Amino acid sequence: MIAPALPPRASWFPLVERALAEDLGSGDATSAAVLAADARAEAAIEARAPLVVCGLPLAAAVCEAVDPALVCERARAEGAALPAGAELMRIAGPARSLLSAERTALNFLARLCGIATHTRRFVEAVAGSGVEILDTRKTLPGWRVLDKYAVAVGGGRNHRFGLYDAILIKDNHIAAAGGVAAAVKAARAAAPSHLAIQVEVESEAEAAEAIEAGARLLLLDNRSPAELRRLAERFRADALLEASGGVTLANVREIAETGVHRISIGALTHSAPAADLSLEVLPGRA
Repeated sequence: MIAPALPPRASWFPLVERALAEDLGSGDATSAAVLAADARAEAAIEARAPLVVCGLPLAAAVCEAVDPALVCERARAEGAALPAGAELMRIAGPARSLLSAERTALNFLARLCGIATHTRRFVEAVAGSGVEILDTRKTLPGWRVLDKYAVAVGGGRNHRFGLYDAILIKDNHIAAAGGVAAAVKAARAAAPSHLAIQVEVESEAEAAEAIEAGARLLLLDNRSPAELRRLAERFRADALLEASGGVTLANVREIAETGVHRISIGALTHSAPAADLSLEVLPGRA
């Protein structure tokens, strides 16, 4: 699996700066008190549990921001699946700086590896079905570009990044517009031609109404597998069908086998368990 390109540095480096500012404050009091100013050390970042690697460039950026004298050597590529005990990165340089960077670097890795690992599990669960796994906008505020990067590293596909890059007519839009057909027709008349138009439907009748009005992407939210199967049998040839709502690792395969084209899962980003990692100073290495 080829990992996606890292988002532009300007889109995430301010997060690194803010994270270091809140952690370091006026300085690392412990390292300054315990370690000599000229002490050097080498450490390894290791996986304590199986994970998918994601965020090593961020960890390196943290180290560089703390002290350009820290040298980071990545042992794995983004997207690599590792067993417990495997090494992700080596860091060498001034000991005080290394330990000052430790927690912030691990915090970035824990979240990004966690999302990538969680996503990979869903992707593997539907392998062979032809169904795509997508994320949503349920991301940590300010972290969207990184959260979605981690989903892509895990093998998922990014849905829209914000309210600006696609039309998604949901139940509240439909209620305010006066119905499915009215909302779809209004969107088709007013939306820029380069924006895809997707509409949420809650029944076969609404799906038929949306397609009749010109919709070709349907969001089937919180539908049971039986409902999804009926909708797919009737409308799969006329529109791209996306299931969402209540999707778990226990039921995602069943949902994928109903005939939908893709499945969007908010839990990829809002509920991914943090990856378990550690930074260990290597004895006798300086």
